[in-house]
Amino acid sequence: MKVIIAIDSFKGCLTSKQANEAAAQALTSAAPNAEVVTLPVSDGGEGFLQAFHDAVGGVLMEVTVDDPMRRPIKAKYLLKGQRAVIEIAQASGLNLLKPEERNPMIASSYGSGQLVADAIRNGAKDIIVGLGGSATSDAGQGMLEALIDAFSNNGQWSGIKLLNNVQFTIASDVRNPLCGPDGAAHVFAPQKGATHSQVLALEERAAAFAERSARYFGYDRSAMPGAGAAGGLGYAFLQYLNAECRSGIGLLLEMFHFKNKIQDADIIITGEGAADRQTLMGKLPMGILEQSGGVPVWLIAGNISDREALLKAGFARVECINAPGTPLEEAMLQEVAMEGIRCTVLELLRGESV
Repeated sequence: MKVIIAIDSFKGCLTSKQANEAAAQALTSAAPNAEVVTLPVSDGGEGFLQAFHDAVGGVLMEVTVDDPMRRPIKAKYLLKGQRAVIEIAQASGLNLLKPEERNPMIASSYGSGQLVADAIRNGAKDIIVGLGGSATSDAGQGMLEALIDAFSNNGQWSGIKLLNNVQFTIASDVRNPLCGPDGAAHVFAPQKGATHSQVLALEERAAAFAERSARYFGYDRSAMPGAGAAGGLGYAFLQYLNAECRSGIGLLLEMFHFKNKIQDADIIITGEGAADRQTLMGKLPMGILEQSGGVPVWLIAGNISDREALLKAGFARVECINAPGTPLEEAMLQEVAMEGIRCTVLELLRGESV
């Protein structure tokens, strides 16, 4: 029996690696002769950098950058040859701020631009950027400011030349445009601490920036899928750096040579903190299912809604790791979640020939 384990992080609770380890422990105890392959995964947010490092190796580079409040912090990116992998949450993540510090009106993506600049200085020509978990809603203006400060010979975007030789790929499961009711401000800014009036102000600010940028370039990419990712950072990469937008999990599975790994697999186990209809809209488990090649995929999660829709989509099993009525505070405890994964996987295996 061969089992592939590729579980997303349970935000605020477990990393992908921890969740995978819990499932692997259950498998090795129930089926000692099973071949178990664990793949730390991420859709572009927290854990993206580590997942890529596990997939392709390389050197984790550490650099001092600005956090969303423009305070100096240490952040890392991955460098392998002329390829760099950047996780913007390292510099611009919501996890870097205390709840009372969250304010997308002033939070800046400048630190993410510093990571990009450092990678270019170190020879990167192919830069993959994982967009997710940001504290910002500045449409990437802070990131662009950092690149101007690093490379422009006249203090303007027009003074930057070397970026023409760099290929950018943004990795995100977010397909939202920059502006409008489905845009960065309306959909994501409230999660980052924005009030209703601030959402309207952020929307106006982003629309004005997109209008100025369209006049400058002669084209407008603010409506492209992914432009609204990471508070509009996606837009800045698309509009200013001609980035290609890819599914985060799709890109990562490609690096893992996932299709080769699953050719002789009997089961794939994936999961996430909460599984519902949004899972079907390009989230990580759906990316796994789409590339499963007919191998049965088991989906486990800390909370499950719309089970029938998930089963209808093609998941072979859909199981919650928590007993009904488990308080959220208890379910979010690391050991409780890991034990829940172990018990759930064991229960699922009882229905299989192991």
